[in-house]
Amino acid sequence: MSDSFTEAGADYGFYFNQAVCNGCKACQIACKDKHDLPVGVTWRRVVEYTGGTWQTTEDTYTPNVFTYYTSVSCNHCENPVCMEVCPTTAMSKREDGTVYVDQSKCVGCRYCQWACPYGAPQLDPRSGHMSKCDLCYDYRSTGQDPACVSACPSRALDWGPIEELRAKHGDQAGIAPLPDPSITRPHLVIHPHRDAQSWDEGTGSIANPREI
Repeated sequence: MSDSFTEAGADYGFYFNQAVCNGCKACQIACKDKHDLPVGVTWRRVVEYTGGTWQTTEDTYTPNVFTYYTSVSCNHCENPVCMEVCPTTAMSKREDGTVYVDQSKCVGCRYCQWACPYGAPQLDPRSGHMSKCDLCYDYRSTGQDPACVSACPSRALDWGPIEELRAKHGDQAGIAPLPDPSITRPHLVIHPHRDAQSWDEGTGSIANPREI
């Protein structure tokens, strides 16, 4: 994790260790609680991806199945399509590379939500404006970690300058069921689960669609 919130020229992002995530959703709950989000608005979601088959022989059935979890929020993309489609320029980017919603400009048209391949922006029914993860800007400004990072009991989540995260953990971000990372160039690094499938070769399905 980064100790230098004001590090010059640093664009921030998330690291996720898929291999140690057990799908407990502590990150999701911590985010929802910290931001006091209403029912139906969830900035961080834990996706369960599952698939596989049973191999059969004359007398036996052998399972060849898999399940893994992906914790995902806004990825503060290098090429944020939410900003491209926003008609009022409410979708904005800070100097640290994080994307946020300027509430004074947002009209709640939802174009950003429909364009984002991760579905990160969500309409807050209380304000009629869009809302999304801003990588806990207020926490970071006082030297704290984002709520989701602090809450993870298996330390599957981390954050920091994206180039440092990539240098340490690689540049993988295209794990199914996430989309092609070349679309938006997300500030996300994933350490894949042992059964992880790439975005364009996924044979599984999302097991908890109503939750996400």
